[in-house]
Amino acid sequence: MSSGNNFPFEVILASASPRRESLLRDLGWDFRIVPPNVEESLLDGVPPSEQAVRLASEKADSVCAGFPDALVIAADTIVVLEKEILGKPRDPDDAIRMLSLLAGKTHSVITGIAVRFKGRSASGSEMTRVTFRDLSDHEVRAYYSGGESMDKAGAYAIQGWGSLLVSSIEGCYFNVVGLPLYRLSRLLEETGIDLKRQWGVRT
Repeated sequence: MSSGNNFPFEVILASASPRRESLLRDLGWDFRIVPPNVEESLLDGVPPSEQAVRLASEKADSVCAGFPDALVIAADTIVVLEKEILGKPRDPDDAIRMLSLLAGKTHSVITGIAVRFKGRSASGSEMTRVTFRDLSDHEVRAYYSGGESMDKAGAYAIQGWGSLLVSSIEGCYFNVVGLPLYRLSRLLEETGIDLKRQWGVRT
């Protein structure tokens, strides 16, 4: 695999998420992490997918201003149960509340992605349906004790202990981790970065 030489320009991940960083590292990409300075507030009456894309776009724009020649990638993930949007928990009680709500039910994970590259922009979203197993209050608290909840939308991490919470998923697994790679690839194509370049292939 090519590593560190995919792009003849700087790549910036506008996110402090270690999960998004890991997914891009697995592609062999070399990039800088620049966390955005954006308040992740939700607007009343705006559909969840639009909320996620709006927040991702605000993150991308806030970083792109300082790196006009770089490829900037930003994302925002939210969890939706019925009509309630579950962001990152405010405190331990909120995390336990979210996990209890999700137990035994199917929810949606929506990630908005925004790409900025030399004046070109593309954005979109991905949705995955996730079903949780039934959980007792004791099991919810035991999961919370593992330390995965506080910085995650919906208060769980599918790639960690949370993998044992999930009975099924419908859609993109990487979306639930925090960055739907297929959707990202398509958005990169929209900004002129084709699949071969994403792989680092120069034939």
